[in-house]
Order: sequence, then structure tokens, then C-alpha cells
Amino acid sequence: MAEAADFQGTSASSPARRWLRRTGALCAGVPLLAGLLQLPAAAPAQAASSSPVSVSLDSLSPSAPTDGDTVTVSGTVTNAGKQNVTGAHVGLRVGPLLNTRSAIDAVARHPDDLRARTGSEVGDKYEAKFSQLAPGVAQHFSISVPVDQLDLGQDGVYEFGVALSGQTSAQPWDQVLGVQRTFLPWQPSDADTKTRTTFLWPLLSTSHMTARTGAGELQTPVFKDDDLAKEISPGGRLAQMLALGKDLDVTWVMDPDLLASVDAMAGGYRLQNDDGTTRAGSHQAVAKQWLAELQKAVVGKEVVALPFADPDLASLAHSGTSVTGSLSHLKDATDVAATTVKTVLHVTPTTDFAWPVDGAVDPSIMKVATSAGADRVLARSDSLQETAGLPYTPSAARPVGGGTTAVVSDARLSTAFEDDLTKAGSATLAVQQFLAQSLEVNAQTDAQRSIVVAPQRMPSASQAQAMAKAVQALQGGTWSQAQNLTAAAKAKPDPDAATRIPSTSSYPSSLRKRELPRTAFEQIARTQDKLDNFKVVLSDQSRVITPFGRAINREMSTSWRGRGDDADSFRGDVEAWLDDLTDQVKLIDKSETKLSGRSATIPVTVQNNLVQPVSHLVLRVTSTMPTRLKIGGKAYEEQPVEVSGGHSQSVKFPTAANANGRVTVIAQLYTQDGQEYGDPVSFDVKVTEVTPTVMLVIGGGVLLLVLAGFRMYTQRKRAAARQADDDGPGPDGGENDGEPGNPGAPSDRLTDQSDAPPGAEGPEQPSDPAPDTASENADPSGTGERVDR
Repeated sequence: MAEAADFQGTSASSPARRWLRRTGALCAGVPLLAGLLQLPAAAPAQAASSSPVSVSLDSLSPSAPTDGDTVTVSGTVTNAGKQNVTGAHVGLRVGPLLNTRSAIDAVARHPDDLRARTGSEVGDKYEAKFSQLAPGVAQHFSISVPVDQLDLGQDGVYEFGVALSGQTSAQPWDQVLGVQRTFLPWQPSDADTKTRTTFLWPLLSTSHMTARTGAGELQTPVFKDDDLAKEISPGGRLAQMLALGKDLDVTWVMDPDLLASVDAMAGGYRLQNDDGTTRAGSHQAVAKQWLAELQKAVVGKEVVALPFADPDLASLAHSGTSVTGSLSHLKDATDVAATTVKTVLHVTPTTDFAWPVDGAVDPSIMKVATSAGADRVLARSDSLQETAGLPYTPSAARPVGGGTTAVVSDARLSTAFEDDLTKAGSATLAVQQFLAQSLEVNAQTDAQRSIVVAPQRMPSASQAQAMAKAVQALQGGTWSQAQNLTAAAKAKPDPDAATRIPSTSSYPSSLRKRELPRTAFEQIARTQDKLDNFKVVLSDQSRVITPFGRAINREMSTSWRGRGDDADSFRGDVEAWLDDLTDQVKLIDKSETKLSGRSATIPVTVQNNLVQPVSHLVLRVTSTMPTRLKIGGKAYEEQPVEVSGGHSQSVKFPTAANANGRVTVIAQLYTQDGQEYGDPVSFDVKVTEVTPTVMLVIGGGVLLLVLAGFRMYTQRKRAAARQADDDGPGPDGGENDGEPGNPGAPSDRLTDQSDAPPGAEGPEQPSDPAPDTASENADPSGTGERVDR
């Protein structure tokens, strides 16, 4: 239209311009008019799809009636509109027989849809009346009706509704204003063939224990919080799981970490404070009571032990296998599981089952799940789906090759209790839907089958209550019989059931997003390397291997899904605590050392603040300038180290200096296998008064002392020989006068000692002529003397 207004020859007031504006306005109004015309038609549909009155079915008893029973229905109705409802009454309606599991699903998706058929109302004798329902006000009702008044026909699942009828001032005629539809299983007598149903009762929790232990020999466990005490205290989630499960015919599935944690709590524990200190825990009695009741509850029941701390198999398969050592942790967790359960509960558990999250599997998960020895994997039917178009639900056991059995739980039954069931109405609908699906499975074929129900890992207290009610109804019902998990896994498989494991690409993205990342497994590997390096120096390795080994298992737990920040914090705390312990064995820093001579010893101190002795350590001291300063005659020297707990030890290293100056020396601890232990310590050694000139002077002085001593020795020896000659027979042939000669006295000195010139001797006989020159002296020459040759 803007382009039309710019045509040449048209003006703002011209007829053509006015025509264009009117045409544009008319075109613009067409969509708005169409929308207004549609509103009256849409309003009735909107009104029909919303319920002016909310109906809640809070209880239905019995859940699966038989002949002679009286069905009691109770609940509340609430006026959700803005107008009073008058002439209202609540009536029961029996709908059509639902012959397929899909038909049950359709009703469950829209239980309060007014447009759906609700069946005919049972006689007016069985209704609750209300003269008026004010807006926002809830009214309670309860109706009891003999089952024979419901006009139920053949066996099967019937749609069962509770509807409120009444009128408003805007619509003053009797009409259904609110409805709640559910299911009524009808199997009055025992079925010809009963379904063997296995219901798993999971007893799992999140990780609560840290790797820390209290100081001293007792190693008191430290918990990160007291949440576990709340769970096992009366009214807590785990307390209710135990109280409900002890009377049910179920297979207990347990995380050994939970048992170990409660057992540790029972023996005394401490709680970690925000500042790193700890305080004493106070729920030992609660822990002891819970364990005692659990020991009684599992007597005669099958107990399946998952690997310790319930490792996340899918995370391992998708992110952990590329990190060296990750699978070894799964093996450790599996090995310790049976021992833990047997020690705490005094029963021998089954350990050959693996349970991936939500039963979702792919080839990599199956490979990881069976790598630790489990040959039975709990899958779910929405993962390992049927592709052969079977008109019935096949048995759970599926041989998938390699000696592995996939035990496929039923997805509809397993997910029946995952919603928020804190409201009684929601819990009642969940129970009735579960029973309806179970009965419909049994009615599909006359062949007996084994069905497994694997609910969510950690049901809430309200979810557990609904589960218990459903299992009780099955146990007292006429179409199901209980069976443990091992029996279900050994049951004869259906030859037409699916056995092909879905591809990795089909793994649900919603589950993959919640997995542990590769960085988590890299940190776990780093912590394990530090632990391996630390434990070799300890005299009692179990004090470290046990708490840290179990903590590493907890770092891989399935319970971290959706709690990434908490998982990061837990892993960081484990590694930091290991670093703190490792640092308790360390080298003491040294200041500069001075050497005032050619050789000396340098002490290096190793400190051990642990409560246990350390050994298998080697201390290496290295000179960075071995031409100036040698350690033990070479560039470095090593010595073994053993230090008692709470003590320090100094290790001395001999040194030899060749020149003055400062030399940096590095001390480093090593384990016996050559791995560095702790941080090195560097210090300077300053060498003084050791120069070549000084060494030459010292050497010359020593030489002079040796020569002087030798001359004195030879001179005295020669003098003694001459004195012996002079003491011989006199001229008359007689002896001496008996007085010893004193060569030291001047009057008695011999001629050749005193009168003869140095270096010359007199003639041997007085009559001999004197020599022309003095005889040569045979004594060594003195310092500075000229030696004739």
C-alpha cells in the first residue's frame, strides 16, 4: 500500500488515494474478523476440556475386589470455578472393559477429561449428595457399594470413574462437572495360569561417608552430614522402606555401601564441620536398631548385592573406559560387595546381577556390566524393545550371547510409581493402574510367564507406600504369584522375544546428559595413583587402602546423576584429604649450610606425623654442581629411610668440596620403586677456605715436617753407632773405666762430632794422611740445601 501511494499523479486528497486507504483497511480487518467469528465455536470446546470441579479419588478398597466384597471409595471434591454448584452429588460409574494395555494407557493419560466416556452411573442408592459447593471449598465423600451392584461381567480390567454432577447459575441443568477415572481389576477366582511376578525392593541411598577418619588408632569414620541418620530414623525414608518391605514377598536389592555406612555409624562416628573440624555423631542407637530389624527382615529372602556404592555402569561405558584403571574399580567394588553384606547381615547375597540406570542398555554398557563377573544384566523393555510384533508380553529372561542373560523388566509396571505420590489421590491412581496392567498381562495368553518389576532406585516414602500396597494386592490376588529374581533369570526364555541389544546411538540423550564426565574418571585415576604411591611406604596399608578404596568407589556412584556439583565436591575432598595424609611424611626445610673444610656431613631430616611407622623410602641428595661439591664421592647419594610414627629422623650424607663457592643441593624422597614421594627440598651449601693455594701450602708444610723428622732420626742413629765404637777396648787392651760415655757433654764429645768440620771426618788412624777434600756426607740434604751429584 505504501508503494501504491507513491504512484505518480496521485495526491493525498485524490479519489484514488482514498480508495487505496479503504481497501487496505478492509484487507487488514479480514484476519481479525475471522478470529472473532471463531471464538464462539472454540469456547464450548474449552469449557468441555476443563473440569469446573476437581475430583480426587483418595482411596479405593479393596484395590482388586472379588465376589462378596464391598467396594469403598473415598475422596474429595473441590469447586474450582467462580460460581456455586448446586444440586450436586458424587456417583460411581463403571465404564467399558479394557482389553489391551494400550487402552489402559489411554485412560491413564487423561483421567479427568470430561469429554471421555465415563460409563453409566451405579444406582442412586450409592452416591454422596451436596446441597451446595462454594468456590474453592473442598468437600469429603465416601461411598460403599457391594461388588455385585457394579454389574461386572467377564474377568478383566474395567474403567471405573467417580463423577460429580450438578448445576451452576450459568448452566442451570444437571451435568457432569468433574470426574476422576481409574481402573477396577476384576478376577474373582484364581486364573487358570498365574503370572510369576518378581518385584525388586531397592534399599539404596546416596553416599554419606567421607574418606576421612578421626585422629588416633581407632579410625573413627567421618560423615559429611547426618542425613543418613534422618533416613533410618523412625519415619525416615529408609526406615519406612524396611518396615514396609519386611512383610512383602520381594527380592531385596542392596547397595553394600549403605550397609557399611550404617554399620560404621552404629560403632561411633563423627560429622564434618564446614571449617574442616569434626564433631561427635549421636545416632548410634538408631543405626543399631535399623540393622537389627533389617537382619530379621531378610531371613529367608533373596538378597541381591550390587557392586559397592552402586557404580554408574553407563557412565563407565561411555566416559570411563578410555581412562586407564577405571574398570579395575568396578572389579574391586564387586569383590567387596559379598563380604560386606555377609558381614553386616549374616546372609550370603547374590552378586551376579548388574543394574544399569533405568535398565537402559547398549553394547558398551553390556560389556562393562559383565566385565566384573556379572552375567545377568537388568534391562528394561523400553530399551530392549520387542520387534517381532508379539501380541503378549514375553518373559523377562533373554539370552543375548556370550553366556549373558538380559533380565528385562516391564517398563509400564516398573515406572508406575515414579510420579509425585505425596497426595493420596495420586497414589491411589498409581496403585490401580499398576494392578490393571498386571492383570492385563496375565490375560494376554494362557502361557505362564515370568515378569520382573524394577522400580526406581531410591523411592520416596510416599512412593514406597504405594509400591507396598500394590505388592500386597498382588500377593492376595488371583492372577499373580511371587518369584525371586534368580528364578526369573533362570526361567525358560520365549524364543520369539527380542534379544538384540540396541545400538549406542539409540541410548536416551536425557540419560546421557546426567552421566559422569570423562574429567571425573581422570580425577579418580589421579587419586588412585597418589594412593598407590602412598600405601607402599606404610607399615599398615589397610588403614589407608580401605577408607580411600571405598571412597573411590563412591566417586563412581549412580547416585551422583543430576548432582554434578556435589560429585565434584566429593571427589575434590577425597583427593585433598589424601594429599594431607601424604604430606604428613615429608622433608624438613633447610637453611643455607656452610662448609669450612674439604669434607663434612650434611644432615637432612625426614618427619613422620602419621600414627604408624613408614618405611620403603629412599632419600636422595643431589648436588647440582658435582665438580665443586660431591655427595658421597659422586653427584648424588641415596640412603634408605625408616621413621616411627610421630617422630623425625636425620639422615647424614658425606660431602667433599673441591672449590669455594655456593652449590645448590636437592633432597628428594622416593619410594623403593623409583617414584617421587612428596615435594623436594632445595638448600645451598657454601664452601669456604678451600683453594688450590691453600691446599698447596698445607701440603708443603706437611712434607717439610716429614723430611725434618727423617733427618733427626738418621742423625741420632749414626751418633749412637759411633758412641758404640768409642766404648770399645782402650790402647792398653783393657776395658773402659766403667763410666758411660755422655755424648751430650761437651767434654766427652768425639772429634768427629764436634771438632771436625761439617761434612768431613778425620782420618781413621792418627798416622793416616789427611784427605785432600772432605768426604761427602751421606745424610739427606736439608731444606734449601744444595745437593751435589
